Amino acid sequence: MGYSYHLPTRRNPFSDDVLEWRESEVEELIENRIKMKILIATQKPFAAKAVEGMKNILTEAGYEVAMLERYEEKEELIAAVADVDGLIVRSDKVTAEVIEAAPNLKIVVRAGAGYDNVDLAAATEHGVVVMNTPGQNSNAVAELAIAMMIYMSRNRFTPGTGFELQGKTVGIHAYGNVGRLVARKAKALGMNVIAYDPFVTDKALFENDGVKQVGSVEELYKSADFLSLHIPATPQTKGSIGYRLMMSLPKGATLVNTARKEVIDEVGLEAAMSERTDLKYVTDVAPDDVSTMAALFGNRFFATPKKMGAETAEANINAGLAAARQVVGFLRDGECKFKVNK
Repeated sequence: MGYSYHLPTRRNPFSDDVLEWRESEVEELIENRIKMKILIATQKPFAAKAVEGMKNILTEAGYEVAMLERYEEKEELIAAVADVDGLIVRSDKVTAEVIEAAPNLKIVVRAGAGYDNVDLAAATEHGVVVMNTPGQNSNAVAELAIAMMIYMSRNRFTPGTGFELQGKTVGIHAYGNVGRLVARKAKALGMNVIAYDPFVTDKALFENDGVKQVGSVEELYKSADFLSLHIPATPQTKGSIGYRLMMSLPKGATLVNTARKEVIDEVGLEAAMSERTDLKYVTDVAPDDVSTMAALFGNRFFATPKKMGAETAEANINAGLAAARQVVGFLRDGECKFKVNK
């Protein structure tokens, strides 16, 4: 029986046009495929089980795997990408400088939902596809959001009378993977759930989840005892949560941020919390002025020491394995399902 080699359908990742294989390219592909190198670069390493699984997926596909863990200087990453074809990161900064230092780079996968740590414009300019792994850490983030609500409702577990979540209203700002999971968990605790997301147009999605869809961000905030933030950091959302929306919250309300620091107008938030001594803010993304806020607001404010949303073994493994599979899918078959750059 002769040797056969399956050629994937090759498409231009930016126009989706089908590209024809030249004979010389076929020969080069067969000869060099096993030589393709994938770098897993993580200042905060994946769990050992995740690394093992990722290596298995990549090596079984015929790729060489290189590791860069717990590095401290960006120069270490710049040096490590010099000969790689694919790059998997967590929250590591993939800047234009990093991309320019990787002439063979074809794909970057951010193991997680957010991808503002990757310079998308630079990647596109150099013909590099960038993907994320949406949904892989959603449950971990949703559980943290609920835990933060309980923590603040019980006065951060300090002496004194707190209150229960049952019967309270949680407003969910952005109804994606995490938002929907927060809704389900909140309903299990007996909470009323309302949500706003201008990008979710299917009313049945809210109705099937038993969630009341509201028509504006203003209506969401004025009705929520707990406001759970899940919006991405975009030019439109950065600094959008500040004095006006905070002041519209009901008496004793808590803003819960497991999204991004950049969406908060910190000056406006501080002003609102100073004026309204009943308001609370709990965040998984410490503000720039964290020490001042802690001193000013005491038990009404809490920030995790470092971002904890995806810091579970399950999320770590899920995101890592998904990233490895996506690298293989792209390099072998041209799959671009989760491409985030244009």
